[in-house]
Amino acid sequence: MSAITSLGFKYKIANNLTLEEIINMNNELKKIVSEAEVFLPLLGTDYIELYVGNAKQAVIYYKNCFGFQTIAYQGLETGVKDRTSYVLQQGKIRLVLTSPMSPEGEISEHIKQHGDGVKVIALWVDDATKSFEETTQRGAKPYLKPTVEKDEFGEVVRSGIHTYGDTVHIFVERKKYNGVFLPGFISQTSAFNPDAIGLKHIDHLVANVGWEEMDVWAGFYRKTMGFANLITFDDKDISTHYTALMSKVMSNGNGRVKFPINEPAHGAKRSQIEEYIDFYGGAGCQHIAVATDDIIETVSEMMARGVEFLHVPSDYYDSVLDRCGEIDENILILKELGILVDRDEEGYLLQIFTKPVLDRPTMFFEIIQRKGAQSFGKGNFKALFESIEAEQARRGTL
Repeated sequence: MSAITSLGFKYKIANNLTLEEIINMNNELKKIVSEAEVFLPLLGTDYIELYVGNAKQAVIYYKNCFGFQTIAYQGLETGVKDRTSYVLQQGKIRLVLTSPMSPEGEISEHIKQHGDGVKVIALWVDDATKSFEETTQRGAKPYLKPTVEKDEFGEVVRSGIHTYGDTVHIFVERKKYNGVFLPGFISQTSAFNPDAIGLKHIDHLVANVGWEEMDVWAGFYRKTMGFANLITFDDKDISTHYTALMSKVMSNGNGRVKFPINEPAHGAKRSQIEEYIDFYGGAGCQHIAVATDDIIETVSEMMARGVEFLHVPSDYYDSVLDRCGEIDENILILKELGILVDRDEEGYLLQIFTKPVLDRPTMFFEIIQRKGAQSFGKGNFKALFESIEAEQARRGTL
């Protein structure tokens, strides 16, 4: 049996893929980051789980403002006594919102320490047992030993390791499963079904870590998961008159999973990374970058639904076309919405950042549309961070 036939057979069972989608998947999984190692093949992001104080209310927020739909549920009605979880989906993005049922336990402690935030970044793999063995034998701290979970729709194997702060990676092997999400969850629909807003998939997930920890965690991903350093930004690249930070972008071999890692750098005032760590109570996932094919439509709809975005000074747009060259979009519409533009040797991108979606100034979202560009908006850093500093000044945390 050929490699593509084998791959197609396995994933058609779990995801009802067409032959064309199978061929595309096989092409997308080819190694494109030459420096990366391939002992841990990742198929993509499986789900992101947030521990939140009130999952029922958080569901309404993400459905109404971000266009997600409810697909699955786990809680008292399914025999689970310690937590309630709702699974939301849009495109290839799955969010799991989990709340504790008592004041004791890991979930409650996480919320007490960090507020609402990302606990699990789950990665889709072909072999969760092998993924656990490959990472732990290279030094990763075990979180969940390989565990087989079964129901009438088949079986899923999950395993997990610790990463920065209290965040964990769960490896999810679902090739023998055809249920709505995971064993133990039941399908859930709702009469409240706002239209989707065009979010397609996770583009990248950004970590904030403490002083002099960026290289430590970049090394962790290199050693335990085979990632390579795509880009490094130092404090000269990412600085304003007041604040600075440094960042390394880590990627797996096929480029499907990318983790920029930020750490503070010395500046005249407190940087956004320091603010995050102070209010989050340590290292954690700073923002979730989600891709769209029409950022103008997506952002317009999000604004209409109440999502607040950062806005750069209006003079930013005076030089955009000189810096980025010709683009397809109307620059006046981009200016009105506050959408940023940057270009690299492969094309250009459009991006915008929400304000923190929580009361603590911690987690936020990035909306990004790539039109060839594979970079991360270096040309926008100064304007973006000046707008963040303006928000910090209003909060009294700069």
